[in-house]
Amino acid sequence: MAQRREHDFLGEREIPADVYYGIQTLRAIENFHITGIPLNTEPLFVQALAYVKKGAAMANAELGALDKNIAEYIGKASDKVIAGEYNSQFITDLIQGGAGTSVNMNANEVIANVALELMGKKKGEYDFCHPNNHVNCSQSTNDAYPTAFRIALINKLSSYKQSLAALAESFDKKGDEFKQVLKMGRTQLQDAVPMSMGDEFKAFATTIREELARVEESKRLISEINMGATAIGTGVNAPEGYAELVTKHLAKITGLPLVLASDLIEATVDTGAYVQLSGVLKRTAVKVSKICNDLRLLSSGPRCGLNEINLPPMQPGSSIMPGKVNPVIPEVVNQTAFYVIGADLTLTLAAEAGQLQLNVMEPVIAFSLFTSITYMTNAIHTLREKCVDGITANAKHTQEMVMQSIGIVTQLNPIIGYEPSAAIAREALETGKSVHDIAVKEKKLVTQEKWDEIFTFENMIRPKFINS
Repeated sequence: MAQRREHDFLGEREIPADVYYGIQTLRAIENFHITGIPLNTEPLFVQALAYVKKGAAMANAELGALDKNIAEYIGKASDKVIAGEYNSQFITDLIQGGAGTSVNMNANEVIANVALELMGKKKGEYDFCHPNNHVNCSQSTNDAYPTAFRIALINKLSSYKQSLAALAESFDKKGDEFKQVLKMGRTQLQDAVPMSMGDEFKAFATTIREELARVEESKRLISEINMGATAIGTGVNAPEGYAELVTKHLAKITGLPLVLASDLIEATVDTGAYVQLSGVLKRTAVKVSKICNDLRLLSSGPRCGLNEINLPPMQPGSSIMPGKVNPVIPEVVNQTAFYVIGADLTLTLAAEAGQLQLNVMEPVIAFSLFTSITYMTNAIHTLREKCVDGITANAKHTQEMVMQSIGIVTQLNPIIGYEPSAAIAREALETGKSVHDIAVKEKKLVTQEKWDEIFTFENMIRPKFINS
């Protein structure tokens, strides 16, 4: 295999001649065997790194810090990376030491070598386009990496929001489908009062839609970048006006509402926006997992459980019990939610672990957020497509359970009082008799006409105050 020689201040190394990354990327892939998940599994991050390099080149050229011809080739090379043509060359592990320096240098080296080829030069002829001097001009990892990370997060959240909105819409449709299904509401897993199954599913839709607003709030915080801060926020090695100009270019080429942080020293060390976003992801995961718990309970049985709804049968549920079908889709979503909840703790500890002017733990923060968003997006899509859309209701069964429930005695409270109602409930519990038979036929505390007025479908799901 043909090789080329490159050097850094640690020495020289041979690199395969056909690859576009360079010596610092090579060292990174030798040093960091952690997740086995390379940078190119997050193509939006690769794309965002190229946006940053293009925006920086444009600003540097305008301010006279970079030769305009070199800047033009860096822009052309970045465009090719943005288009996904060189994703295979971004191979550093997502979790690494060095605060993301290896990721930044992976981008610098690939873009430099693509630019060199566009110039008609050979890979590694860095006199003409250098990874540090030119591609990384007026930058450090400490502003390039988090800026690219934030751009990628904003773009990644778009598909996440779409999956959430689609799930809410599916629950909404089921709410309409089940609006005439009477069922017993429960608290502490015990019978409470009647309700419509449609309202139950509408509530699922509402609680999911609440998360869309929380994501938007987090995106606004993520949109504040520290580009131009260079090493620690002082703007060292960047020309005057660079931070404002590069932010302007980045906003234009990405189409995102990016704004420059007002305090670049604070913005370089602060990871609060990531903590908030992670908290939103955790909050959503908790909600979705709770809904999955409800779906599993409501479909339990079928003969010896609640059996109020039927989940789509996706696969045989046992290697030994014939005919058993398990709620595998809610189960896998539960497990995904557990991961996201755990990733939030990882991110929280990483955010707290920053010292002085930089948080070097940002790679694991990135890994936690990227994987959480990806896994939750996939889980939410799976839940909607393979479970929610196919749910059916056992309306006759749920209505029978309501009318046999002791919980309906609550609606007699305003008419006969709490104590007589409690006595009816106790007798019904002890004897197995229905509340109707005890209250109307035996004790004659309520007339049949009044019973019929109270226990219409509409009054059970939208109860009016009836006291005489």
